[in-house]
Amino acid sequence: MLPKTISYSSKTKEIRITVQPVYLEDQSKPIENRYVWAYIVNVSNESKKTVQLLNRHWNIIDAHGQTQEIRGPGVVGEQPIIGPGDCFEYTSGTNLNTPYGFMRGDYEMETEDGELFLVGIPAFSLDSPHQKHTLN
Repeated sequence: MLPKTISYSSKTKEIRITVQPVYLEDQSKPIENRYVWAYIVNVSNESKKTVQLLNRHWNIIDAHGQTQEIRGPGVVGEQPIIGPGDCFEYTSGTNLNTPYGFMRGDYEMETEDGELFLVGIPAFSLDSPHQKHTLN
């Protein structure tokens, strides 16, 4: 079980996305510029229709502004079907070569009657204890 941290949440068309990033000190190697995070995503269907998560799109941005774009079917090898009032939760991860960054994205979803729509994933920060803080 990962420790819980700050969560980020947004809602599009009655689909709520909540994300909790967790810095993984034991998998990171700051001396080698390798910083690793897990993130727990909860997809909650607050609508009256069954939906299916078809595709994902992520932008992962490091502290230098370098962006990695990820697109693909489903999440963690699944294209979950989520009934009204139900939720789907999964854990995934990412690594950066900088001690902080952020992620944002969207999911392509389809209702039971064939309507395709995008659900925004809230932007969330990837913070490690190794980032340098400065006062402006």
